[in-house]
Amino acid sequence: MTDLSTLFATMIENLFIFAVSLFLVVKGATLATKYAQKLAENFQLSRYTIGFIIIAVISILPETFISINSSLKGMPSFGLGTLLGSNVSDMTIVFAIIILFAGRGMKIESRILKNNRIYPFLLLLPLILGLDGYYSRLEGAALVVDGAVFYYMAFENGAAGLKSAGEKNNRWKNLILLLLSMVILLAGAHFVVKSATTLATIFGVNPVLIGMLVVGLGTTMPELFFALKSVKERDDSLAVGDILGTVLADATIVVGILGLIGPFSFPPKIIYITGTFMVLSSLMLFYFMRSGRVISKKETYMLFAFWVVFVLVEFMANK
Repeated sequence: MTDLSTLFATMIENLFIFAVSLFLVVKGATLATKYAQKLAENFQLSRYTIGFIIIAVISILPETFISINSSLKGMPSFGLGTLLGSNVSDMTIVFAIIILFAGRGMKIESRILKNNRIYPFLLLLPLILGLDGYYSRLEGAALVVDGAVFYYMAFENGAAGLKSAGEKNNRWKNLILLLLSMVILLAGAHFVVKSATTLATIFGVNPVLIGMLVVGLGTTMPELFFALKSVKERDDSLAVGDILGTVLADATIVVGILGLIGPFSFPPKIIYITGTFMVLSSLMLFYFMRSGRVISKKETYMLFAFWVVFVLVEFMANK
């Protein structure tokens, strides 16, 4: 009876820690996104650069910190599952929520499609390198370089865009607030991994499944909130740029960083199932975004249905 009471108390304690920690991750990333945008505007960067590079880089911080923490704790599979799972959510349910919130179709600029036409194929690289269930430091370096080159090209293409008029006198204030937001995010990431691992043990659930579906979905909140704000202001391109930039960085640079921290093995089904869903969702999304069209509500429901199928398959594969 005592053991049962202790187990129940431990479960409640870790559920509370997990919920608070995930809230800190989302809040920290949301604030970091806000102040990163202001800082970028202070330096008068183009809105294309702000959306695709600056905000996207900040948006990956939740899953990056969580993945690095899990790797340092000897659970790199948890981090990898979180990264790929959040990417599937970003390109399906997050897009669906944004369009339903907007109450209209989302039109995609031809420039975005032109600059990102090789995008789905870049997402294939982490799958190809991870087919054997192992990432070496050399493969990690290749993924980081792959992502960095793409971002450099995106920066070059977007640097000549329309510039925002920023207030230069608030640079230090925004920088300090950005750093404080990142500290909050880092603290939350540490306790998310710790509490999620304990809960997985208590419930007899694969920790990777929690990473893919619960933590992965939670880490999409910063880009979701930013995108909702952008579409409300009818700035669809900024919203799309943020999400696409976040997904690419997760799949290449962040996975590569995990490999550089230390070569690691993982269940190959993460690549075969989650990775395949990630690439398929990108192909479907880019098909819906083909030039001159809008993503309709019908296609929005298809994105949502795709995410539901993904969740069901992951449950069956990891139960």
